[in-house]
Amino acid sequence: MPSVVLDPVGRILATNDRFDALPLPPGEPSGALLIDYLQEEDRNILAVQQLAALSGKVGSDPVEVRFITHDGFPLWMSPHVSTIPADGQLAAPRLLVQLADITQLKVRELDLADRESRWNNALVSSSTGVWDHRLDLGIWYYSEEWRAIRGLRPDDPLPPTTKDWLQLVHPDDRERTMRCIERQNAGDADYMTFEYRERHKDGHWVWIECRGACVSRDENGKPLRIIGTDVDITSRKLAEEKIAHMSRRLKLALEVSRIGVFEADFDKGTADWDEGMRTLFGIEGHQDVQIGGIWENMLHPEDAPRVFSKVEHHVEKLLPFSDEYRVILKDGSTRYIRSRTLPFIDADGHRKMIGANWDVTTDLALHRELERAKILAEARNAELEAAKARIEHIALHDYLTDLPNRRYLDETLDRYGESAGARSSGLAVLHIDLDRFKQINDTLGHSAGDMMLKHAAKVLKANTRVGDFVARIGGDEFVFLARFEGSQRKLAQLADRIIGELRKPVSYEGHECRFGASIGIACALGPEINARQLLLNADIALYHAKNRGRNRHEFFSRDSHRHMVNTRRLSDDILRALENDEFVPHYQFQFDARTLAIAGAEALARWDHPKHGILTPGRFLSVAEELGAVPHIDALILEKALADFERWRALGLTVPKISVNVSTRRLHDPLLRKKLSAFTLEPGTVSFELLESIFLDEYDDQAMENLNHLRKLGVDIEIDDFGTGHASIVSLLRLNPKSLKIDRELVRDVPESTEQRKLVGSIIDIGRSLNIGVTAEGVETPDHVRILAALGCDVLQGFGLARPLPFELTADFIAGESWRRPFR
Repeated sequence: MPSVVLDPVGRILATNDRFDALPLPPGEPSGALLIDYLQEEDRNILAVQQLAALSGKVGSDPVEVRFITHDGFPLWMSPHVSTIPADGQLAAPRLLVQLADITQLKVRELDLADRESRWNNALVSSSTGVWDHRLDLGIWYYSEEWRAIRGLRPDDPLPPTTKDWLQLVHPDDRERTMRCIERQNAGDADYMTFEYRERHKDGHWVWIECRGACVSRDENGKPLRIIGTDVDITSRKLAEEKIAHMSRRLKLALEVSRIGVFEADFDKGTADWDEGMRTLFGIEGHQDVQIGGIWENMLHPEDAPRVFSKVEHHVEKLLPFSDEYRVILKDGSTRYIRSRTLPFIDADGHRKMIGANWDVTTDLALHRELERAKILAEARNAELEAAKARIEHIALHDYLTDLPNRRYLDETLDRYGESAGARSSGLAVLHIDLDRFKQINDTLGHSAGDMMLKHAAKVLKANTRVGDFVARIGGDEFVFLARFEGSQRKLAQLADRIIGELRKPVSYEGHECRFGASIGIACALGPEINARQLLLNADIALYHAKNRGRNRHEFFSRDSHRHMVNTRRLSDDILRALENDEFVPHYQFQFDARTLAIAGAEALARWDHPKHGILTPGRFLSVAEELGAVPHIDALILEKALADFERWRALGLTVPKISVNVSTRRLHDPLLRKKLSAFTLEPGTVSFELLESIFLDEYDDQAMENLNHLRKLGVDIEIDDFGTGHASIVSLLRLNPKSLKIDRELVRDVPESTEQRKLVGSIIDIGRSLNIGVTAEGVETPDHVRILAALGCDVLQGFGLARPLPFELTADFIAGESWRRPFR
């Protein structure tokens, strides 16, 4: 046994050979402290032993310490410390430390503890409850997991007797469970595992799989110790019941629907048919079905090649497929079979095919009969509808020109009155009367007159747009109903175009016929339009046109003179305003939809009238257009906006860019390039907005040339009021604008209308797909801001963020950032 002699301090005085043979770190032990050879956490244990020995106390309990070895593995020792009597009165006592090597014992002990820990962890992780019945000692052990299966806490009491526990077992399982326990205790291998239901603490039933065995018996074979495990198999039992339920339903469904199910193994050359398949194909008995046998011989000769080819292709590609084919039964009858098949590879690598077949002979016969009846019924209905349509057409159309007649016109006018609240535009009525028609009719005959009427009808139909309406109301009179959007100039152009076409000579049997037309026009805007009254007003205007020389058009107006005076006065005021520099820009700021930072400012034209104050374009724009003054106003606003842009920069205010409106006449101006050369345009800081009155699909070469020049100057092109019907996708691709502005009418109802959100979202998606930025006008509320930002809109503009301001108020507005307050 390794031994060592220590002085009272614990220094080594002497060692024996066995101590010297220990695998301790190299060095001379003499004079060293023995505790220095111990692991630090064990040193106090040995020090206590030394002090006890010096004080004459000997500990009765053995202790364990670990010595440090040169290979790093602990050396477990059990030290015994005793005193060595002194040689003389002055000599100090010495200590004898005898060390018992218990390393192997500790290794086995730790290994046992480790294995026990792994076993316990495995049981816990697998949710397995352990029980141990020591019948010889009267001890019953149940693990925490065993209790958890039943919803019991560690301190919950257990049933005191078997009779009490049996009350927790499902009534249907009690007798069987007791028999299983008896056979399990008797060592019957067939009952080592059994299943039963036990009531959970919260009241529901838990399915338990019990595994157990007797591990110890007395000399008479009486069980002394029974050990086992319980596992909660409720989920498995529920799944089994669900599968059984589904199987019952499937079986019933197959029986009711008379569907046959088969499985074919191409590698074995066999097929497994259920009773439904055998009944379907008239196969009696239980003879084996071979691939290439019964079924293949029953196929109709005309269908067999196609069916074989389809099966071969889909089995090779492992593709599911459906088919319909004929079979000839033993009695010679032909049946139509429909199938649904799924090829697959099983776990053994066999090529297989599972499928279902059902008889559709009766269904096909019924389907053919229904199709025949349907075709007959549709043919009869088509004839009736055609006859009805012909009768209605004759009743509502002029027999000669095939134009709508007076009855059709009356019905159209009535419908227009009924839909007053649903329309968004006004109505214009053109009453047309042919000039010199009576002379042609009287001199060349009615045939020539009829030809002239047909020619007039052709000219009128050629000038219609979508939604327009042309009718012959009798004799040489026609009525043209057209959409009216507020521009009488366009109506005048339409009337002049019709008059010009009708004045062209028409040849008839070698004669050159000439006639013309007088047109009376009445128009109105708003929801409350009396269409029949407009027709009367157009008739009055036609009377004035004829009285003023024919071959002309006249507009109906009760106060035409007053309107003329007012228009002339306003025209004079506009010209004076241009001379006096009264047109000024007001700025409505635009904001980044995500950050609400200022993204730009739109320069809006305002008339600083000396008497009426600030006037918006609605008060002067239409007259300015007729006067041809809009391009001058545009140029003036651009010049002032550029000057204000530089003033913002001088004040240290950040406004990324400004946008100004451009009229169609200015865009078609061949001198636009020369006029713009007078300005210093920094690329990316100026945008030209095309007004809603510009029809983007009607640009000529001059307009496109001006647009290209603007891009070269670094001026961005924006489309205003997108969504109002003026711009098509084709024109977007052609113009390639920098951004487009969604009209406020589309934006207004976005917070309340799902349809409007979808429409606006679609416009934004179109812009994104074409790499075109999107600005939303009419932003009035925080909900507008939130929803439009979520839809992916780039820039926001509207009274909810900023109203138009004169330049003098813009600096305080930018610095105060008041538009952010509702969102803080």
